Amino acid sequence: MNIHHYNKIRPWKRRHAKFTLKQLRLFVISLSLIVMGILIWKGGKFCVTHTLLSNRILTVGTELDSYKGVPVYSNGINPGSNHGPHSSETGYYYGQKWQCVEFIKRFYKIEKGHSMPNPWGHAKDIFNPHLNDGALNRERGLIQYLNGGNTPPQLDDIIVFNNTRYGHVAIITKVKRNKVEIIQQNVPHRPRQTLKMIVENGRYRITGNAAHLWRQYIFQLMK
Repeated sequence: MNIHHYNKIRPWKRRHAKFTLKQLRLFVISLSLIVMGILIWKGGKFCVTHTLLSNRILTVGTELDSYKGVPVYSNGINPGSNHGPHSSETGYYYGQKWQCVEFIKRFYKIEKGHSMPNPWGHAKDIFNPHLNDGALNRERGLIQYLNGGNTPPQLDDIIVFNNTRYGHVAIITKVKRNKVEIIQQNVPHRPRQTLKMIVENGRYRITGNAAHLWRQYIFQLMK
């Protein structure tokens, strides 16, 4: 009786085992397809997001960032392009849209109420190399300091980069022990950037990085 019962149920156990194994294989295959689908969807979503962000950055006039409520706008992919003059409501000339000079002059006008007596010139022309460290630059209405001097950089200082044809300008947004953060216009994909600062023997030298190996100068408002 026991043998007969065993022989009777044994084939059922075998069939049951084969069925569960087949089911397991189908489950693994289905799960693999689901995972692959998710990865493909995520990858496509990332590509779409990246493309949208890139297009946003390259669309002229798009706000990319802001500092103290003053926006940084995209100048497109070509830093040499401009899109017409831009002035304040009272007629103070900021510069050409959306060049680097336009942003720093607009920031100083809106945030600090400061207008440069001479609003003209390229970025590197803002700095007067013939003045001594700590002297008043009357054309800009600002005190200028040599990079590497004994005056530490401060928030809202203007940095002038001068080793390209027209130069470049940016504003300091953070100052830490060994680095500063700047905000800038007309640098595709990089409205903010961190630069190293070497403090040695009471002197402060802001150094460039692989992308911006420029000498720098510092402007501060008259106290």
